[in-house]
Amino acid sequence: MSSKNLADLLKEKGHLESERIYDAFCKIDRKDFVLPDVQEYAYEDAPLSIGSGQTISQPSVVAFMIEKLDPQKSDKVLDIGCGSGWTTALLAELTKEVIAIEIIPELKCFGEENVSRYGFIKEGKVKVFCENGYKGLLEEAPYDKILVSAALPEMGEVPFIWNEQLNEGGVIVVPVKNSIYKLTKKNGEFIQEEYSGFSFVPLVNSDKNEE
Repeated sequence: MSSKNLADLLKEKGHLESERIYDAFCKIDRKDFVLPDVQEYAYEDAPLSIGSGQTISQPSVVAFMIEKLDPQKSDKVLDIGCGSGWTTALLAELTKEVIAIEIIPELKCFGEENVSRYGFIKEGKVKVFCENGYKGLLEEAPYDKILVSAALPEMGEVPFIWNEQLNEGGVIVVPVKNSIYKLTKKNGEFIQEEYSGFSFVPLVNSDKNEE
């Protein structure tokens, strides 16, 4: 199989609707973002371990989330919990700039190395930071879109700081428990849309570097 085969399958099953996002899935090869011992499974619609207790999400879920995010060419996107860098590279193919956050140092290095294969870091389209995703990244704000690739325990756990770092009219796509939420910022508040039936690893929150 190839990345195009995977994209064709996702399109056939209705997970990919936008031609731009389909093209990105064809170009950004999932095989480049998984560990060597699981590369043979890279084109299966299943999550795969990337080490440190984390996973690369299954392609149909990634496709669903990016479709809901609706990234535009002019967007600046914050990618929280970037892991292996696959979502980061897909978003970089679709937007103007991506700021990626990964709290686990080993995964930050792994993801950065993977994304660099596509030239996005050298071009300045992607910056990867080892930071606590719960805090966003104020120094690079504001953002037009925020994608979160790990789950919050409750809707009440959505950090208000994300709202503050998001432009008016901006969108956050975030897993909460077993649902994916699309949050659209309107007059400083979030309009919520819920899509149930998903499963994610929890978003790591660490304040260990604080006094």
